[in-house]
Formats: sequence, structure tokens, C-alpha cells
Amino acid sequence: MKAVGYQKSLPIDADGSLVDFETSKPEPTGHDIRVAVKAISVNPVDTKVRRRAEPAQGDYKILGFDAAGVVDAVGPDVTRFKPGDEVFYAGSNQRQGTNCEFHLVDGRIVGRKPRTLSFAQAAALPLTSITAWELLFDRLGAVPGKRHDPRTLLVIGGAGGVGSILIQLARRLTGLTVVATATRPESQQWCLDLGAHAVIDHAKPLKEQIAALRLDPVGLVASLTATDQHYRDVAEFIAPQGRFGLIDDPAEFSIGVFKAKAVSIHWELMFTRSTFQTPDMIAQSQLLDDVSDLIDKGVLRTTLDQSFGAINAANLKRAHALLESGKSRGKIVLEGW
Repeated sequence: MKAVGYQKSLPIDADGSLVDFETSKPEPTGHDIRVAVKAISVNPVDTKVRRRAEPAQGDYKILGFDAAGVVDAVGPDVTRFKPGDEVFYAGSNQRQGTNCEFHLVDGRIVGRKPRTLSFAQAAALPLTSITAWELLFDRLGAVPGKRHDPRTLLVIGGAGGVGSILIQLARRLTGLTVVATATRPESQQWCLDLGAHAVIDHAKPLKEQIAALRLDPVGLVASLTATDQHYRDVAEFIAPQGRFGLIDDPAEFSIGVFKAKAVSIHWELMFTRSTFQTPDMIAQSQLLDDVSDLIDKGVLRTTLDQSFGAINAANLKRAHALLESGKSRGKIVLEGW
């Protein structure tokens, strides 16, 4: 089968940073399903893995987490899916990725593809939807339901992949006031179109901009990027007993600045359930089914922003380069072989 991977961790503009190659078709066992991959999307974590994780000498590392496709075969312990089912999912960081024609994934983290979306539109959603949902409801404790919640949710990095779905979830499923951050005018408009009540510029001091909005107190903060640059500013205006959630890898982060306000700190990593095979890992499958239903009902929309063409090394290198530039918004998708 066709695949895209690398043998050495290299800058994206190097010749061997990502290459096309052929490899054997994997066979499903246990809870595995084998998916004929129709579309993938690219996430910032893909670029981080490429830079940090070098495979053993002579081996290829296949990147990619998000995929949408058709079930091709199933392992003996699979009961929820059968060949021919259309699915979407974000895989595990413990096995080879989705940048290949046929991919093995544990069926307990796979959801039904939204009927109303193309494979490309669906591929944009899984990793960011799981991350945003777990961060908003499981970590930050937001309350589903449209009754007014007298708190503001601040989403730092609202135009990125996770922010793009988090804004929608918070606006459509909760009574929170939603404020996002973005710098470029087109990114600010993107956040407003997704449902943010207001947008501020994270390139400028946050405290003064928040105060000028005169909204409900900022009780919840979702820090999706550059946490080390913003958290001390946030500590000055977050409400007492607020909740601060983060998903990135800050070079410096001292939780002591939040002590006086008894602010709780919450890490979100969507790979935790699959990495540790937690008893509740099926929750990610159920979560994706819920997202699928919300998409089909018109409550949520895909966060696909750009399609980079067929799944191959040249197009994936373009996608990695754009993500590393910090100038992307929404999701980048590749489709077909």
C-alpha cells in the first residue's frame, strides 16, 4: 500500500523530511478495524512528532492522526463496526499514523462519519473535536444546556483547529459568553463567524481588552497556544475559583500565580485514554458519534479551511510548512491517493 513517512527527523524543507513509499497492508486483530483511508487532516502535533520522534534505523515513521474512510476489515473483538461502514477518528500516538492507504485503529475510539459531510470535511474534525469536547466539559466543567451561565469562557488561540470547534461547542451547547483571541483580521472574523461573542488580540495585553468588553467574569480559560506568554496576564483577571485549561507545551509555567484565587489547572490530552487503555476509552467513540449527530442536525459545522489535494509527500510538506508558520486557521485536509 502507499504511505507517506520519514526515516530521519528533519526540517520540513529538507529533501527527506517526508517521502512517499510502499509498505505492507496491516492485518487487524483484537479490537482493531482496518480503514481504507479516503481523507486526512494535518495537526500541529504532526509537526511536533516529525521533529522529535525518529524511527529505528531503516524503519519509516508514518505520521497522521485524523482520518475519514471506509471500514475494510475488523478484528474478532469488534462489535460496533463492519466492512463498508463510513467512519472518522483520531488515532493513537502509540502506533503508525493515518498517512497511508489502509490504517489500523482501535474501534473503541472511532465514530460514525457524519452523513452530511464529505470524507474531506469529516477528516477535519476528530482530533480537534475530541480535544475541545474533553477540555470544555470534562476538564473545565462547562455545563451543557442553553440556560445563561454567568461566566465568560476565554479561548486563547480561537482560530486554530481546536479553537474553531471549541467556540462552536461553547456557543451552541452552553450558556457561556465566549471570547476568543486572534490577531489577523481574517482570523478574527473567522472566530466571530463560528460564534464568538467577541474577539480580542492576543498580540496585545489581554487584561485591558477584557475589561473594555464589560462582560461576565472570566471563569473559564482554554489556553490553546503560547500559554507561557499569556498565563501571568490571565492570572490577573481570571475570576476567583476559576478554571484554567491548557493543551500546549509551555516552556515555562508556574501555577503559583493562580494560588491566591484558588484557580484550578487542567491539562487536556486526547491521547490519554488510548495510551493507557482506560476503562472509559469507549467515551471517545461515543463523543464522536455525538459530534456526528450535531453536524447532521446543523448545530456544528466542519472546520475545514483549505484542501491541499491528494495525500502525498509533496502536499503534506506544504501543509506542515503552513502549520509551522503559525499562519493557518481551521484545518488543512488532503483527500485521495
